[in-house]
Amino acid sequence: MTTIASSRAGRREWIGLAVLAMPTLLIAMDMTVLHLAVPSLTADLRPSTAQLLWIMDVYGFLVAGLLITMGTLGDRIGRRKLLLTGAAAFGVASVLAAFSTSAEMLILTRALLGVAGATLMPSTLSLIRNMFHDAAQRTVAISVWMTCFAVGGALGPLLGGFLLSYFWWGSAFLIGVPVMVVLLLLGPFLLPEHRDEKTGKLDLGSAVLSLVAVLSVIYSLKLVAEDGFGLPPVAFTVLGLAVGVAFVHRQRTLADPLLDLKLFRERTFSASVALLTVGILVMAGSQLFTLQYLQLVHGLSPLVAGLWSLPNAAGLMAGAMTAPALAAKIRPGFVIAGGLVVAAIGLGMLTLVSATAGLGILVTASAIMGAGLGPMAALSTDLIVGAAPPERAGAASAISETGTELGAGLGIAVLGSIGFGVYRSQIAATMPAGVDSEAAHESLGGAVAAAQDLSGKAGDELLTVAREAFTHGLHVTALVGAGVALVLALLATVLLRGVKPGVSGHDEAADGAPQAETPDGAATTETPANAEAVKTETTVGSNI
Repeated sequence: MTTIASSRAGRREWIGLAVLAMPTLLIAMDMTVLHLAVPSLTADLRPSTAQLLWIMDVYGFLVAGLLITMGTLGDRIGRRKLLLTGAAAFGVASVLAAFSTSAEMLILTRALLGVAGATLMPSTLSLIRNMFHDAAQRTVAISVWMTCFAVGGALGPLLGGFLLSYFWWGSAFLIGVPVMVVLLLLGPFLLPEHRDEKTGKLDLGSAVLSLVAVLSVIYSLKLVAEDGFGLPPVAFTVLGLAVGVAFVHRQRTLADPLLDLKLFRERTFSASVALLTVGILVMAGSQLFTLQYLQLVHGLSPLVAGLWSLPNAAGLMAGAMTAPALAAKIRPGFVIAGGLVVAAIGLGMLTLVSATAGLGILVTASAIMGAGLGPMAALSTDLIVGAAPPERAGAASAISETGTELGAGLGIAVLGSIGFGVYRSQIAATMPAGVDSEAAHESLGGAVAAAQDLSGKAGDELLTVAREAFTHGLHVTALVGAGVALVLALLATVLLRGVKPGVSGHDEAADGAPQAETPDGAATTETPANAEAVKTETTVGSNI
């Protein structure tokens, strides 16, 4: 075994990053690609309303609920092993979903996709943590990873729309099959294996508590987004919090917990988790209204609206990819804060759009907002992963992803409730005389449908006041989001002021950790503090 002086990643690691980017891209696409397939899917399988909701939601629910369990499982059995096992399961489930012959079968296969998907995200991020030991390189790698997630979210509706123009609805699921085949072929050769040898067995009780707690909170947020505040979402929130408390208590009593709560004692880690979660809240809440504005106020088709949303994704990519260079010279907390101020400016610009004009302003504002939120997403994720010790990379990655999922749910629920509350209040006061439509009171989509059923002037008047009410709701939501972004900027400046430029959390290279090269040329690292606890191995052609 030859000792080398540098801990910087080489060609193998960067090619491995390209391999890891593929499932990241796919997971983000799979979150949105099904939306355009709903009409043809419904005509073919004829699901009930409840079944259709489960088809749409069960994937995201299980991904969010199982992230912590799967991330910790990867620390125990090996992150590459979990990634490749999940990739194989994802490919098989994708084929089964594409050729489902009933709504029940599609619900089941979507659930299997969610379980498999939950293995992919924490595995890819934790492998990046262990492949890139140099702090600056790791920041770049995680920025690339985050950019792929943004690109996947933007490409999902576009690629789905293209496929559905020529093929049946099941083709939307087959996108993932070639990606998983490539991952299974190249992964064993390019990705090193990492696992913590000293951890015990997976505590199933903790896994169940984690799943129930996260699912209860996510489901309550969904109910708030759909029907507003009421007894059911409150009940599920209370259930989720109660189970969460039981989960935390169980972790404190176990000798080998599912989730190491000591991670949250590190200020950089806990502050970054909070910044990422609330930052995603702002992003998801604003996108909820801008996408509806494009379709229901300007009357664009989903595909065209998707094209007009690309500048937002481009801004996010630009912000994420420029963040590493800035963080190498400026404290990451200041870079995040500066980006959040830029995002607040973009959100403020959304107040300039009107119900009859402003498409150019909205697209420009969305791009600026994305550029500002990009550094927050990339650097917060990097700080979360970097602050955790290497043997806990899977758990840290899972916490990062769970925070993202909760942030997205909170954004839709909280900002959505504010915006739609403003809409309902204003349309109630401006409803045209002689028009009494309950659907129009509930949402702009309901108002558009009701206007089509009315003849002549009444329908036009209803559409006008509904679009003005929605635009006013967009303005209020944007102002709230801008205020939250400015508060986050202040918190990032204060809470992350101790993180120096070019350093992301726990940095082995900065500590002088030796790095070894295995016979096949892959670099491995053993730090004095964890050399015995962490087993790092790379075996060419090893099996799953």
